[in-house]
Amino acid sequence: MSDRRVPGPLESAVMSVVAAATKPLAVSDVQKQLSGDPAYTTVMTTLSRLAAKGALTQSREGRAFTYSLAAPVGSVEDAVAARRMRRLLSDGSDRAGVLARFVAELDPEEERLLAELLDHSEPRG
Repeated sequence: MSDRRVPGPLESAVMSVVAAATKPLAVSDVQKQLSGDPAYTTVMTTLSRLAAKGALTQSREGRAFTYSLAAPVGSVEDAVAARRMRRLLSDGSDRAGVLARFVAELDPEEERLLAELLDHSEPRG
């Protein structure tokens, strides 16, 4: 049983509008393209929540925010999962313990993939 929530119709519609865009969109741009004439504040809240989940990026342009996909269309769920994992690691718990437990539960192929990704990652400084 998965604990992943299925996106509602408005979230799905908003994601479709943003995914089809060739540039970041303001709330009003998204609102104009949605059927059913949702309220501006409803669209704004939906966009903000999708950005908080990691599905969209939020950028300030003047006094307003614009939104774009956080990753290519086929990788948005990966971006959301990565944001969730990052949040879990930064919640004040024992990071080393959480990471050690995570690695211990990987199957051999996942462990190999993780090691390969770490070998090829850019050093942070």
